[in-house]
Amino acid sequence: MNINATLIAQAISFAILIGFTVKFVWPLLIDAIDERNKRIADGLAAADQGRRSLTEAQERGELEVRQARERAAEIVAQAEKRASQAIEESKAAAKAEGERLLAAAKADVAQEVARARDSLREQVASLAVAGAAKILQREVDAKAHAELLDGIKKQF
Repeated sequence: MNINATLIAQAISFAILIGFTVKFVWPLLIDAIDERNKRIADGLAAADQGRRSLTEAQERGELEVRQARERAAEIVAQAEKRASQAIEESKAAAKAEGERLLAAAKADVAQEVARARDSLREQVASLAVAGAAKILQREVDAKAHAELLDGIKKQF
């Protein structure tokens, strides 16, 4: 055997191997590599989208918290306003009730004063009649006594 023929046979078999590999094996490897590259690119894109979504969610969360704090401040302000209104209404009602009680007490005092005057007039008239009867040493009759008392009452 000749070394040249062996070398040519090996070169031909190597060329056939390369041709077979390029025609049948290489496309499968390229497809697998392309698919893996696509999965990696999709994963990176999803990671970027996830980071963007996380940032947006954090911003929305901060906005919601800010709005909730503002709403809470509004509610507290409204509650304080209602409380002050209730206090003012209670003060006004208490003042009106006090004035009403004062007026009622004044009316009661006026009635008691009038009753006391009437009672005092009757007692003074009785004492005057009794004194006059003793002075005159006689008793005045009931009709005359009543007329006398009415006259004295009218004078006072």
